Amino acid sequence: MRDLALQAAGVLAILVAVAHSVTAELRLFANARIEPQRVRRVLRMVCQASAVDWIGIGLLLIAAPSLGSQVARQWVIAVAVVVYGYAAVGNAWPRAGGTLDGA
Repeated sequence: MRDLALQAAGVLAILVAVAHSVTAELRLFANARIEPQRVRRVLRMVCQASAVDWIGIGLLLIAAPSLGSQVARQWVIAVAVVVYGYAAVGNAWPRAGGTLDGA
């Protein structure tokens, strides 16, 4: 049952990453006015980098039951908790202004 829960968490992590990427591209960056263009590109890359991280964590969670080491499984879970923890804190942190362009 623990193995199934880890694998389900991995699949959920990948689905969240894909939803995050799609939402950012279709809702955030499609409507945002960010100048200069290179700053927009950097912000886009940072946003997508977190999705790549989450996909990697999801794959590790799916693979954790087959690693054959309890220590490895615990480290994979610990890293997943830290990665999703700081993402949750970052998203919950109050933002000044509320928009990317400061308006």
